[in-house]
Amino acid sequence: MPVGKDGWFEAAAPIRVEGGIRARGRRGSLGEQWWSRRFVDILERVCDPGRLTRGRAYARKGQVLEIHLEPGVARARVQGSRPDPYELSITIGAYGEAEWESVQEALAGEALYRAALLAGEMPPEIVEVFDRLGLPLFPSELDMECSCPDWGLPCKHLSAVLYLLAESFDEDPFLVLAWRGRAKDALLDALRGAGDDDVPADPLHVEDVPFARRAGDFYGPAVPPGRLRPRPTPAGAPPELLLRALEPPPVKVRHIPLLDILRPAYRELGTRADGP
Repeated sequence: MPVGKDGWFEAAAPIRVEGGIRARGRRGSLGEQWWSRRFVDILERVCDPGRLTRGRAYARKGQVLEIHLEPGVARARVQGSRPDPYELSITIGAYGEAEWESVQEALAGEALYRAALLAGEMPPEIVEVFDRLGLPLFPSELDMECSCPDWGLPCKHLSAVLYLLAESFDEDPFLVLAWRGRAKDALLDALRGAGDDDVPADPLHVEDVPFARRAGDFYGPAVPPGRLRPRPTPAGAPPELLLRALEPPPVKVRHIPLLDILRPAYRELGTRADGP
């Protein structure tokens, strides 16, 4: 059997699928939000570019039949060139109950992060909270398996699933945490409970105490200096924020929406502005 681009076997066109999971992004890389881009950047740094390119094509054609995300593992089925779909698994380390209790305690102690999470947002600084505890949020490596005969990892089938995972993280950032072992509802319930016991419901609330009772310490700091911590530097706005805020113009260039053409240019300008 002649050697093809995908390893020791001859590459063939995949069997067309109806109703598969199809990537929304039609050009370039996938993933829009910072958390999904962080995941895709890891993939593009450690994986073979050729297989990743073919994986993007599979994702856009809708060759992925299903994906199931569980704590520590994502399982999927992908239709390739053979009659039977390939079975895949992508495994990372899921954190246990004790580790998640440490994470939840740390997040509850940061009022800004806790408020953002309860509002359904994923602050970039959350990565630092995980790193301080020695529990990385994003995996540096993935344990991947595919039933296809391609010896390279990730093969195009795995690459397609990885890119679709990145898009699902775009829609729901809490899936990143769920993959590490903590579902959204369980995390938010824990943070709400911590807020009831450890943090005032209103962080700006000031108890009304008569001046006569406070004359001795009126000019003293409300918080002991030893407990003061530097406020985290807020993350900068994404370069393409303006494009997201505006209504997309009904303009296409060679059948490509204008925003899809402008978005990479805005990102490139943002990268240059952040550089030396």
